[in-house]
Amino acid sequence: MSETPKHVTYEDAGVDTAEGGRAVDAIKQMVAETNRPEVIGGIGGFGGLFSAAALKDMEDPILISGTDGVGTKLVLAQLLDRHETVGQDLVAMCVNDILASGAEPLFFLDYVAIGHIEANQMAKIVKGVADGCKLAGCALVGGEMAEHPGVMRPDDYDMAGFTVGVVDRPKMLDPANVRPGDVIIGLPSSGIHSNGYSLVRKVIGVDGIVPGTPEAEAKRAELEAPLAELGGASLADALLAPTRIYVKPVLNVLRGAAAGKVHAIAHITGGGITENLNRALAADVDAVVTRSGASMGWDVPPVIAYISQQAGLTPNEACKTFNMGVGLMLICAPEDEAAVVAALEEQGEKPFRVGVCQAGSGKVVYSDEQ
Repeated sequence: MSETPKHVTYEDAGVDTAEGGRAVDAIKQMVAETNRPEVIGGIGGFGGLFSAAALKDMEDPILISGTDGVGTKLVLAQLLDRHETVGQDLVAMCVNDILASGAEPLFFLDYVAIGHIEANQMAKIVKGVADGCKLAGCALVGGEMAEHPGVMRPDDYDMAGFTVGVVDRPKMLDPANVRPGDVIIGLPSSGIHSNGYSLVRKVIGVDGIVPGTPEAEAKRAELEAPLAELGGASLADALLAPTRIYVKPVLNVLRGAAAGKVHAIAHITGGGITENLNRALAADVDAVVTRSGASMGWDVPPVIAYISQQAGLTPNEACKTFNMGVGLMLICAPEDEAAVVAALEEQGEKPFRVGVCQAGSGKVVYSDEQ
């Protein structure tokens, strides 16, 4: 039996508290830049403080919370050593979800589990979170950086996010308000966003490659090379394009000239169009999405078309995996379509019609299959 060491520090066990402290110092300013007037104090306490005073002017304030992660898109970020935008992905996945109820995100918290904390890398990751919070108009009130030696590789990390928002009950969006004849308006995605990356990784051949190895460097060079199918862009750039955050333009529409005209919103995430648009439908309504054979009724981002083709996906499989170029869908009455579209365009969006609603049983169908 070996002799038990008499003195073992936390650092000896693989946890570098000093580097953790440096990481916190590196992110303090970027966190402060996300503050809203309701934020009390700063990071470093045992909890994030946020005043609820703004809710007192609402008739019936409803708090809506959401949580999500970035998923295996992080594998590509680590392989390519690009960490600046995955934080925006994290925020987007959470705030776009609660936007579907018409809620304004108030504050956000993040959790990063990592094999070994390196302050500069952590600052890049959290900067992405802060950038996302600024785009969403919510405050980053706290978070956690957890070092997991022996559980994760030193360069491996995973992320989770949590947001809380509010909506006044009379203004809350409700799928039950969707009726046959309603139209479905789409807003463009920036690409694949943050879903379907287990399939992406399989297609581009990165599974099992450890970052920092010669094999990883060769794959990185391949992914960073221009690709004709992407119009000269690289797979690295296209696949790591951050998820769009729709909060500010859509809230401005819901509160402005098109107030009361949007019945429901769908955030198109994991499960693609098929398994997300149905979440914005009444039980007796189907969504008929415009599709002719393998073609959608709008421009599909080249990276989605490329991955779908390389994987040999059928149109139904592609629509059940990817957003197909539509990150968010809004449903309104046909007589309000022009007003909603105009309001979105005033916000700098480029909306397009995705389809229409008909009597049914709450499912998504495609025009070429009817």
